[in-house]
Amino acid sequence: MKPLFAAALSIAAVAWPAIGSCTPIPLDDPLQCNVSPHVFIGGLINQGDVEPQPFRVESNSINAFNPVHGADLRAFGFHVFALVAYEEGDPLFRKGSGKRVSSSAYGAVVWGSTEKVQAAVSAAHSSAIVHHAGPFITAIFCDRES
Repeated sequence: MKPLFAAALSIAAVAWPAIGSCTPIPLDDPLQCNVSPHVFIGGLINQGDVEPQPFRVESNSINAFNPVHGADLRAFGFHVFALVAYEEGDPLFRKGSGKRVSSSAYGAVVWGSTEKVQAAVSAAHSSAIVHHAGPFITAIFCDRES
């Protein structure tokens, strides 16, 4: 899983969309890890909240998507600045050049300390994996293989 979190850190260095003034869009329900990556990302694309093409595809096939300018996506109260996903065989996602991290996974990269994000995810009884990705950068990840 280390390559996933290295990817999250590199995504954080590239992605810095402005926080919009619109109503926050909560992602808590899908981050209970009960939907497919296609439903998670596809729904946000269809609603116009996420750019339709990934801005980065990691060698492990994780596709990183930016929220559209002005979208205020929130995961357990934390500002989301990137979304990550991959589902093998789904044309919505591009395959990376290396070994995939999972055949079906998705999540969000948020601004917040790992400890505070973990506390919020645990309080919501989510099965998502929380991992430190950098200073005040935390990945919330649903691996549908585990």
